[in-house]
Amino acid sequence: MEPKLSRKDEEEALRRSRALERDDINSLRKASRQQYLKKREQKKLEELRDGIEDEKYLFEGVKLTKAEYGELRYKKEVYELVKKRTEEDDNIGEYKMPEAYGQDGVVDQEKRLSAALQCCRDPTAGDKMNPFTEQEAWEDHQIGKATLRFGSRNKKQMNDDYQFVFEDQIEFIKTSMMDDEFDNKISLDPPEKSKAKSELEKLQEERKDLPIYPYRDDLLKVVEENQVVVIVGDTGSGKTTQIPQYLNEAGYTKRGKVGCTQPRRVAAMSVAARVCQEMGVRLGSEVGYTIRFEDCTSRKTLLKYMTDGALLRELLVEPDLASYSVIMVDEAHERTVSTDILFGFVKDIARSRKDIKLLISSATLDAEKFSDFFDSAPIFRIPGRMYPVEIHYTKAPQADYVDAAIVTALQIHVTRPPGDILVFLTGQEEIETTEEILKHRVRGFGTKVADLIICPIFANLPTELQSKIFKPTPAGARKIVLATNIAEASLTIDGIKYVIDPGFCKMKSYNPRTGMESLIVTPISKASAKQRAGRSGRTSPGKCFRLYTEFNYTNLDDNTMPEILWTNLASVVLSLKSLGVHDLHNFDFMDSPTVQALIKAADLLSALHALNKVAELTLVGRRMAEFPLDPMLSKMIVASDKYKCSDDVVSIAAMLSVGNSIFYRPKDKQVHADNARKNFHTGNVGDLIALMNFYNAWRETNYSTQWCYENYIQARSMKRARDIRDQLEGILERVGIELTCGANDLEAIKKCITAGFFPNSARLHKFGSYRTIKCRQTAYIHPSSGLAEELPRWVVYHELVLTTKEYMRNVTELKPEWLVEISPHYYQMKDFKDAASKKMPKGQRDG
Repeated sequence: MEPKLSRKDEEEALRRSRALERDDINSLRKASRQQYLKKREQKKLEELRDGIEDEKYLFEGVKLTKAEYGELRYKKEVYELVKKRTEEDDNIGEYKMPEAYGQDGVVDQEKRLSAALQCCRDPTAGDKMNPFTEQEAWEDHQIGKATLRFGSRNKKQMNDDYQFVFEDQIEFIKTSMMDDEFDNKISLDPPEKSKAKSELEKLQEERKDLPIYPYRDDLLKVVEENQVVVIVGDTGSGKTTQIPQYLNEAGYTKRGKVGCTQPRRVAAMSVAARVCQEMGVRLGSEVGYTIRFEDCTSRKTLLKYMTDGALLRELLVEPDLASYSVIMVDEAHERTVSTDILFGFVKDIARSRKDIKLLISSATLDAEKFSDFFDSAPIFRIPGRMYPVEIHYTKAPQADYVDAAIVTALQIHVTRPPGDILVFLTGQEEIETTEEILKHRVRGFGTKVADLIICPIFANLPTELQSKIFKPTPAGARKIVLATNIAEASLTIDGIKYVIDPGFCKMKSYNPRTGMESLIVTPISKASAKQRAGRSGRTSPGKCFRLYTEFNYTNLDDNTMPEILWTNLASVVLSLKSLGVHDLHNFDFMDSPTVQALIKAADLLSALHALNKVAELTLVGRRMAEFPLDPMLSKMIVASDKYKCSDDVVSIAAMLSVGNSIFYRPKDKQVHADNARKNFHTGNVGDLIALMNFYNAWRETNYSTQWCYENYIQARSMKRARDIRDQLEGILERVGIELTCGANDLEAIKKCITAGFFPNSARLHKFGSYRTIKCRQTAYIHPSSGLAEELPRWVVYHELVLTTKEYMRNVTELKPEWLVEISPHYYQMKDFKDAASKKMPKGQRDG
């Protein structure tokens, strides 16, 4: 029988048991803490190592400041000290003391022999015996201590084992060269030129390096044998600049001019200037251009570049284009309204004139469709491009393409060889946001990364800032151009090596029922994607980074939707009627617009008295057709003859023709710009009257550029408005309208505006909204309008656009009785019953 423990003994045993338990817990806690500290130490060591590797990999060759150099040296010293203390791997070259031969003073003979053999075995000599191995290892270790090593041991190991991880890095998959069309026979590097040669000789040699040059004779042979030829060639192959010169050299200009159309006026001007340099002639003599409101040609002109709209207007004077021997429609894939109308006319001219040649060319063209339209015309393909382009797709779709574009641009800037970057964005707001974020992020790099010069390009940007994109990039810096889709085909920027394509663009969409235009961000087509990628291969081999997957690319539409299917057709119908086309439904459109759109356009022209009851052109319509303007603007000018204020009305029309690029509103001076603009809206005169005041004030300063800067107005836009106004004055004389001034009679000017835009009238509804009178469409005055805070009861607007809301732009106040007086066929007084006597409740007016 075991003796029973006393209470005191039990308490003592319990106390000892708890003490042992506490000791066990403390020992476990200590062991856990030691393991945590060991892992944390290893993690910190890896972070320190990666930081040093980043410095070497990213900023090698960059001159550091004294503080940055001291910080880098301190990191290296700490890393070496910690590594020496913690490294236990025998294969890293560290010296270690031999193992003990036994324990507690007892010598283990077998272990002693093994240690001795290990000390004498030389691993660098095939494990041969060397009695001095241990001594040499110790000496090598001591010598190595005098050398500071950091990062990876060699570049290959760095590339294999280390990858720079950027914040939110985007992984790309490289595909083959763009469409595998690159001709290996073309030199990848520009040929060396002798400095002693003249500039003209250099340009002639560069012409021979273009991909189109080997096919010159074949092309001329095909043109000679066929009346219509469809030409397909890559961007940069030389189609636009070389084919007209080849035709001139072949003698076609002896029978008439060679005309080449472009969809944009910027392209027509820049290409004409380039051809002048290559031919060594003055712009406007043998080579010239014609765009809307500007004619830079003469009687000597042989090669004429022009917009397709300009050629359409020439058809009014010369229906058979008798002065031309060749017509070349370039960039036909863009399918503008003017291009589609031009196709129908030149096809008919080619059938009646067997001596004229017709060339349809583009970089990305549905060649078979165009060939079928032009009676099975032959297709001539120009293989190859000047330089190859690598295409890279993302591994996964990107949720925010703006953020992805910013990250990709910084990745390229930090990790890629020198070369400028071109980023495509959808509009001004995105460009300004991207510019601001890039500046903020690059500022954190300090002097470790090369300078990044950010150059935006959009319509409302002042000219001096737009020109920055063409300036050469300074040595040691990189230029990044943020552009809209205008850079797809109209501009060639030297030095662009990398293109970032988010895959989106803004497209206008017109609703014929409500008369409202909307700007919608939509995916681009494959043709546009190919054009964008080609921007990087114009002057050197390039790379295109598409911020979408290859699967997404295969699901894009092949070509961009023709503009004629989604735009307002009033100008189209008026042009066709003035050119003698009476049966619009049977006109030879490549893609016919909807019947509803044509009827809506005809109804508008009938309301403007441009068409009579049987849809024939009236005398007012013929006058309107002489003006290269929207029909409503044209009617406003024609109506000014009645109200004797044509001088002021053409100023308004000229300012509206410039577009929304008159005012400049920098982010850091928005308040100053808004105040300067409000000064011209005194008396609630309306936006169109304010435009007239702007122009008159500028004219009173003798067209001062300094005045434009002080009032945040773009001088170039004002100069263009002045040129347009001079052209309109000439047309006034041609159509028999006397130039009269009525600046003191604002009511007469407002009546002229109403005469042109009476279909665009609206009435204050409630809570600050308006409702159009005919379509019952709810809309709001645009915040930039001078009447946005006044909210007049009756207004007439220039255009209705859908952005974040349905906004009316360029608003003018009117009286409802004017609508009945000016357009009794369109409005009746019952539409405005009680409009003159009742007032809007104050709560709604202030809402």
